[in-house]
Amino acid sequence: MASYAISRTAASKLSGFFLVLVLCLKMIPMSSIAVPIYALIQKFGLYDYLPALVVVYAAVNMPFVLWMMISFFKAIPIDMDEAASIDGASPIVSFRKVILPITIPGIISTGIFTFLLAWNDFLLALLLTSSSAKTVPVALSEFLTAYNLDLGPMTAAATLFSFPVIVISFFLQKYLVSGMLAGSVKE
Repeated sequence: MASYAISRTAASKLSGFFLVLVLCLKMIPMSSIAVPIYALIQKFGLYDYLPALVVVYAAVNMPFVLWMMISFFKAIPIDMDEAASIDGASPIVSFRKVILPITIPGIISTGIFTFLLAWNDFLLALLLTSSSAKTVPVALSEFLTAYNLDLGPMTAAATLFSFPVIVISFFLQKYLVSGMLAGSVKE
């Protein structure tokens, strides 16, 4: 919803400042914010809990989602909002019933990319989990020890690790392609 609001108020200096701020936040390297995130998770007693990992990934990937969704919302003419308001719809109803159904391919393609970013992350999962909320990349790293490398089981586990992403991408392929092509043709 923030990207919708920013795309509709693009002429405002405040929204431009907010976009630059979000872009600057995305430029911060993950390795520089990993230790403060770890300290916060430890302070709140949420170490090795899956919900904490979900919240951290949502917060870390929010600038990416915001930037991707702004382009999808800018591709929708403002006339759609105006027509809905003339018909008596409030801004929230206009967003929910008119704009949101149009942007479903964009939401799905952004969701797939965000899922891939979180699915493949290693650093935060290594720092914030130990045993009960361990992610697959961290578990794959345990095949490598100081004394040997179990290459066969590691390869089998890596294949199984990539299987859910392949299945999800296969079933959502039409949304992914239409989402990537949205706004590419100028009328």
